[in-house]
Amino acid sequence: MALAAAPHVAANEIVALKNALYGAGYDINNVSPQMDESTRSALSTFQQDQGLNASGVLDDATKEELGMVPVQVAASGSTGSAGASRNGSASSGSAEPEEQAVQAEEDDIEEGDDGGWSFF
Repeated sequence: MALAAAPHVAANEIVALKNALYGAGYDINNVSPQMDESTRSALSTFQQDQGLNASGVLDDATKEELGMVPVQVAASGSTGSAGASRNGSASSGSAEPEEQAVQAEEDDIEEGDDGGWSFF
């Protein structure tokens, strides 16, 4: 059964690769699940730019440089201590400095001279 899922997993990884390369500023023309020549070329260029082995093959070092993490790692991070501290700070009433800055921006609403409202 695991073999049947392998092409789907590989296809998702290629789409994730294309999205990561595009986000890093490389020329990606499509998000098809196939590794095409333009994607392989962009991958090789990225690897060369980062001082990696420019093989055009998505290896672990390239994934790390692109910030690609396994789904299991990403999913486990959502319930980690960062989520707990956010939930804990919300219930205790004390906000983190970043949350205070966002709240301050949301509170920066003043009434204008003409009686209308403006947002800063």
